Amino acid sequence: MKIRELNERVLIEHITGSLTRNGKNTVVGAGDDDCAVLDIGGDDYLLVTTDMLHRKTDFPQQMSGWQIGWMSVAVNLSDLASKGAKPLGILMAIGVPPDTELDFFDDIIKGMDTCARSFGTQVIGGDMDSHEELTMTGTALGLVNKDLLIRRSGANTGDIVCVTGNLGTAGAALILMQKNINVDQEILKALFEPIPRINEGIALAKTHAVTSMMDISDGLALSLHDLAKASGVGFKIYEDKLPVIMDVKKKLKGDELFEAVVFTGGDFELLFTVPPDKINKARNACSFTVIGEVIKEGIFIERSNGIEPLKGRGFEHF
Repeated sequence: MKIRELNERVLIEHITGSLTRNGKNTVVGAGDDDCAVLDIGGDDYLLVTTDMLHRKTDFPQQMSGWQIGWMSVAVNLSDLASKGAKPLGILMAIGVPPDTELDFFDDIIKGMDTCARSFGTQVIGGDMDSHEELTMTGTALGLVNKDLLIRRSGANTGDIVCVTGNLGTAGAALILMQKNINVDQEILKALFEPIPRINEGIALAKTHAVTSMMDISDGLALSLHDLAKASGVGFKIYEDKLPVIMDVKKKLKGDELFEAVVFTGGDFELLFTVPPDKINKARNACSFTVIGEVIKEGIFIERSNGIEPLKGRGFEHF
């Protein structure tokens, strides 16, 4: 069997099945959540997450060096945000082609630094090597009070399903670029300069109202399936409640719009669940949209022509 015959989630399960079981200080280990969670003593957990990005698959040619640097940090911070964690530092390993222009490389470093500083942290180290293709591998460290950690598991039947920000903006940019259609700057910025919801994640965690949470950069549908698996529940989502900006609705219609909003990914938003009696506490933390509810089993979306199963499809590397 070749690796290409497996999807990313199956391959992760294959890897974790071969690893040594979690040690006594590992609260959340490999493959179980957006971050590994380590008990280092005291009142806080240490959270660790890593993401690898490549020029060909993750950085469209239209992206500037600064935007590449920004995204390489943002993708890691988004994982910390989904656990309600405060960033502690970023490590970045860079594989760079030797013929890369120094000015372009400098812009990458500036983008990394700006993103880290924007969310109260900094790049604290890393590694560098010569590669045929530009490769950025970031590792983010964060802290969260032990009473405030939010995991993917924890959603209960009857909880309300919520999402921060808007959906489909980054997906729309990707679809429009692939069709060589001019993309508005607001839409393009959502894809090239995503905003990790660090502040929202921290604020939501402090409410003690959120039962489960994860980031949806791989797409809403795939994230719902991940959350359902971790919590042992199902979801019913309403298409007419999904928050989509008007410019996206003007650019895309029908199946293309649905694809961008539900499947394509690239939106660094937070998907989370809240018991109905605590929804007002959550609203005091940040702005978000209610998009559905937690049910016993199955994942469905209600559309204008009826209710249909929502496939677990989204961005995967394999």
